[in-house]
Amino acid sequence: MASFNKVILIGNMTADPELKQTAAGISVCSFSIAVNRRFAKAEQGQQSVDFINIVTWRQQAEFVSRYFKKGNPILICGQLQTRSWNDNNGQKRYATEVVADEVSFVASAAQTAAGGGAAPAGAYTPEAYGTPAYSSTPGANFEEIPNDGDLPF
Repeated sequence: MASFNKVILIGNMTADPELKQTAAGISVCSFSIAVNRRFAKAEQGQQSVDFINIVTWRQQAEFVSRYFKKGNPILICGQLQTRSWNDNNGQKRYATEVVADEVSFVASAAQTAAGGGAAPAGAYTPEAYGTPAYSSTPGANFEEIPNDGDLPF
């Protein structure tokens, strides 16, 4: 039987991410995002929001903790995971969360510079590269290909 487990979300961070280390020294970052539902309930007059728990590991965890904070928009691609455990009182507890494989910025560099969030060092800025220069010399970097009359198209 085939199976498929892929989650793609865009939402806003509900709090600053929490970075921890496992006993083996592996970075893990937990946070939640608020994602608006597509359709609002007309009688309530407001849009419904889902709060989704996210977990990232290793370099992704460090990336999130360094560049994201409460309120920042974020793109998450990952897998839905459920887990269970017994708490201190012997009660069985369950958690459903997204384990992120990919994390990305949503805001453009211009929005980020205007106060929409922290931009990483070395972020792309179009003005820094200037206008491309073109050569008007005929055949400057091109090789002449002879006419091949027996091409099928």
